Amino acid sequence: MRVALAWKETIREQCVYDLAFKPDGTQLIIAAGLRVLVYDVTDGAIQPLKGHKDIVYCVAYAKDGKRFASGSADKSIIIWTSKLEGILRYTHNDSIQCIAYNPVTHQLASCSSGDFGLWSPEQKSVNKHKVSSKITCCGWTNDGQYLALGMMNGVVSIRNKNGEEKVKIERPGGSSSPVWSIAWSPSKDEHNDILAVADWGQKLSFYQLSGKQIGKDRTLTYDPCCVSYFSKGEYIVMGGSDKQASLYTKDGVRLGTIGEQNAWVWTCRVKPDSNCVVLACQDGTIACYKIIFSTVHGLYKDRYAYRDNMTDVIVQHLITEQKVRIKCRELVKKIAIYRNRLAIQLPEKILIYELCSDVSSDMHYRIKEKICRKFECNLLVVCCHHIILCQEKRLQCLSFTSVKEKEWVMESPIRYIKVIGGSPGREGLLVGLKNGAILKIFVDNLFPITLLKLSTSVRCLDMSASRHKLAVVDEHNTLLVYNINSKELLFQEPNADSVAWNTQCEDMLCFSGNDYLNIKASNFPVHQQNMKGFMVGYNGSKIFCLFIYSMSAEEVPQSAPMYQYLERKMYKEAYQIACLGVTDSDWRDLATDALEGLDFDTAKKAFIRIRDLRYLELINSIEERKKRGENDNELFLADVYAYQGKFHEAAKLYKRTGHESRALSMYTDLRMFEYAKDFVGATDPKSSRILMTKQADWAKSSKEPRAAAEMYLSVGEHLKAIDIIGEHGWGDMLIDIARTLDKAEREPLAKCALHFKRLKRHDYASEVYSKMGDLQALVQLHVETWHWEEAFSLAEKHPQFRDDVFVPYAQWLAENDRFEEAQKAFHKAGRQNEAVKVLEQLTHNAVVENRFNDAGYYYWMLSMQCLDIGRESEDQKDEMLKKFERFQHLAEFYHVYCSIQRYTDEPFSSHMPETLFNICRFLLNNLTKDIPPGISKVNTLYALAKQSRRLGAYKLARYSYEKLQELHVPSRFQESVELGSLNIRSKPFHDSEDLIEGMMCYRCSTNNPLLNNQGSVCINCRQPFIYSASSYEVLPLVQFYLEEGLSDEEAVSLIDLEVPHTDQRDARWQEMDNSKLQTLRMGDGLDDAEEDPFTAKMSFEQGGSTFVPVQVSRLVLRSMSRRDVLIKRWPRPLKWEYFRSLLPDVSITMCPTCFKMFHSEDYELLVLQHNCCPYCRRPIDEQN
Repeated sequence: MRVALAWKETIREQCVYDLAFKPDGTQLIIAAGLRVLVYDVTDGAIQPLKGHKDIVYCVAYAKDGKRFASGSADKSIIIWTSKLEGILRYTHNDSIQCIAYNPVTHQLASCSSGDFGLWSPEQKSVNKHKVSSKITCCGWTNDGQYLALGMMNGVVSIRNKNGEEKVKIERPGGSSSPVWSIAWSPSKDEHNDILAVADWGQKLSFYQLSGKQIGKDRTLTYDPCCVSYFSKGEYIVMGGSDKQASLYTKDGVRLGTIGEQNAWVWTCRVKPDSNCVVLACQDGTIACYKIIFSTVHGLYKDRYAYRDNMTDVIVQHLITEQKVRIKCRELVKKIAIYRNRLAIQLPEKILIYELCSDVSSDMHYRIKEKICRKFECNLLVVCCHHIILCQEKRLQCLSFTSVKEKEWVMESPIRYIKVIGGSPGREGLLVGLKNGAILKIFVDNLFPITLLKLSTSVRCLDMSASRHKLAVVDEHNTLLVYNINSKELLFQEPNADSVAWNTQCEDMLCFSGNDYLNIKASNFPVHQQNMKGFMVGYNGSKIFCLFIYSMSAEEVPQSAPMYQYLERKMYKEAYQIACLGVTDSDWRDLATDALEGLDFDTAKKAFIRIRDLRYLELINSIEERKKRGENDNELFLADVYAYQGKFHEAAKLYKRTGHESRALSMYTDLRMFEYAKDFVGATDPKSSRILMTKQADWAKSSKEPRAAAEMYLSVGEHLKAIDIIGEHGWGDMLIDIARTLDKAEREPLAKCALHFKRLKRHDYASEVYSKMGDLQALVQLHVETWHWEEAFSLAEKHPQFRDDVFVPYAQWLAENDRFEEAQKAFHKAGRQNEAVKVLEQLTHNAVVENRFNDAGYYYWMLSMQCLDIGRESEDQKDEMLKKFERFQHLAEFYHVYCSIQRYTDEPFSSHMPETLFNICRFLLNNLTKDIPPGISKVNTLYALAKQSRRLGAYKLARYSYEKLQELHVPSRFQESVELGSLNIRSKPFHDSEDLIEGMMCYRCSTNNPLLNNQGSVCINCRQPFIYSASSYEVLPLVQFYLEEGLSDEEAVSLIDLEVPHTDQRDARWQEMDNSKLQTLRMGDGLDDAEEDPFTAKMSFEQGGSTFVPVQVSRLVLRSMSRRDVLIKRWPRPLKWEYFRSLLPDVSITMCPTCFKMFHSEDYELLVLQHNCCPYCRRPIDEQN
């Protein structure tokens, strides 16, 4: 830091109490004696303003620069315009001590010994507020919200814009330490408003707006009279009884003296946006000083250390842009940096820092040593174990423990010193003297080595990476480059003020001067470009440039020197330059030039840089050929030209080296067929044919398929032509080709057929397969396209294809729900089990999907198919009959459960309560331990409980609810079941007599319970009940069996005799037998009391614990009427089943397909609704 006096004025025998700058810095307002002086900064003119009658104590300028104010001991305030006209005066009761303008609202605060007032241009009156002590100083915050008042009693009072006190700061000294000056920091970087307070207890303190103190008090050696911040708040200027102004950091660290005077410094102000400080003294002296902040910094490779805010050191990594701040809290005088060491000289000591790790990007420094001594030196250098101090002609080498190890005294003052590396403890120094001598000094050697002796003073030095060349800038700004070993001057350049060798390339250096950056490679001409600043380092492609106080790393392409090497075909040197940093296009030019120069190694490395795999493959192939012994450089160059697009040059070289085929391949690959024809000529038909084929390939790839197909046909490439025609669906063109082909050409014909199949041209495909005689493929074609008639025709002519036709046909029928036809097809193909498997899968799916009606139907279908298989296959007869019985039961279970499921899951039911009641009982009576999948016992019991309660079967309902309690009930039924269980206990514990009578056995007349754990049989005679397949009421039917020796045909003939007992019977009964349905209908008369032989037989044989079937003889059969008997005429191997109706007045109908029995009225209604049997779904008009 240096201080220069700008100007000085003396106002004789007048104390200057206050100063104020206009915000733009063009005017300085001076409070001198009884007058206000206006000093013009530009020309130095002073203009006095009269208006006060006593000493002027204070002046202040508004932030907008339109007016200023002055306060005097005459108790008045005068407002002046910027044109020096007084526009307003107002007074206080005491002398005015200080004034301050609000920076935002331009409100004026004026303070006297007993009060302070707030005035603004909009107000006619001044708002005044009493205070308890004399006010000595005041100041507004940056946002204009608060006013701080410093008082004689050591108190700082912070008020809002209305004058109300918000914060009170009491200084420790009280009245013995009056607050004489305060200032708010104008810094915009701070998060809080900071107030600097100087008192006559010789303390400087800092406070937040809240009144909280920042840090500790700073002790002063004088009574401070004024405190003033720089425009950005980075420094503080203070003056007082020590008769000088001092510069401090914003934290209160003293940096130095600005100007010494002969009297107390009563006030000091910093010129806005500058480093000029104006101070005024008690003796009338006014002086302006310009502060020059010098740059204190150090550079080593990519690390740059510089001073910031005078007391901090910032280390910047120029490549990664990382920064780290080291706070020293004292004035930083010198900085040196080398490798992992950083030396900082402070006024009374030197701090040595080191990096925490060896990582190149590490930015964490820690203190290694402290040398607590005061040193005076011009230059400071640090090494691994030493520091070097330079003072004029003297160099001193000190260890980190402050031991002076060596000293060198030069013959002339030292102008430049630099560490050029070396092992730790033996580093080398490059020293330039004022007399032109250039020395090399080793830290561990007392004797300097003279490298060169110039005639002029040395200004800048640098040595190349290999230590063979030395670059010097002399005082005439001339760059001189020498060979160190031979002392020969290699070249020189004018207009240089700094120089640096590239640390990564021996032959490159750069120098700056006259706002230009100059890059020189080897002995080539200099490449020049604009650059503001001072070049201090050159690392790879990075130029380190210092501009004013800022260091930056500029990326400089090395294209110009690289091309200089390329012009001389120095490819390896050009590659080294390119590695420092060039653009991708520069890399490509280098790679291409090296390839054409047949420097494959350099070309390969350059192409790797730009990741050009195509050229790398070429270079690798050439290298492989060279390993195999090829050494024809012209052939290699021809390949290079071909890759570069210089096709005609490549063709000439191919021809010259005897490789015409390569030229032909090149032209055809590039679709340059005309050039290829010219190259080949008309003498080679084989080559012409190859050309035509390749031209067709190109036409195909360039989306001209028809032309390509025609070209392929012209050269006999039928397969390729067929593929193109088939892909584009040109069926007519394809059949023309197929018809012209010989039937022996099976491969192209087969391809034609495949394309026809894909195009769904069954007729053309059939014609091609017929031409080929491929019957197997023809059958498969008919099957795949579902042309079954043609397939059946072929199967009849060629029985070996029966399985190939009928099996897919049956599968197709099954997939289309035509199961009976599918069964016939499977039979034809001899695949009976296939039909069963298909139906089993469909049945399983129906159960899983809760389609129980379909499941019942599919199980009935399965049972009938099992019966067919058992009839045709004697080996499987027993197994199939067992399956028939099981599937019949499952069909009935799922048929009845469908109604229960709909009742529980759907909101409405079409069934009467009695029907649901009967269905539930039937299902529970017949369910064994193994419940079929999908059937829910919970749903069944739940439905039974609900219907039992409705119909009055309270005992059965209670039983159902009790059973439900033992099972896992779904949450949707839980509440209903619990409520029902409670409600049913309020009902009688018995069932309705009408319901019990409905369960009477028609053989033994025993009333059976509503639920029977023995199944659907009578508990007395074990006779099975016969149920209606719609309402599931017990039908008045009794099954009877034929005696031994009676055949079904004889039994039917005996029954058909219809021997009448009386004539009345003929009048009562009407039989409807239309070969489709067997129906018993009742006449109008009454039966007589004559005993029936069947009834006698039935009563005679009943009784006992085991079931005794009713067996009838010829006599009994002859006595029966055909109209009273229902016969289930099962196909073989099953026997027919016979049933006798015991109540002739009940009309019963039996389906002739599934043999299920119904009340006739129910059956007729269901048939009308569904147009088929509700159980087996046989259409009503279908022949049996």
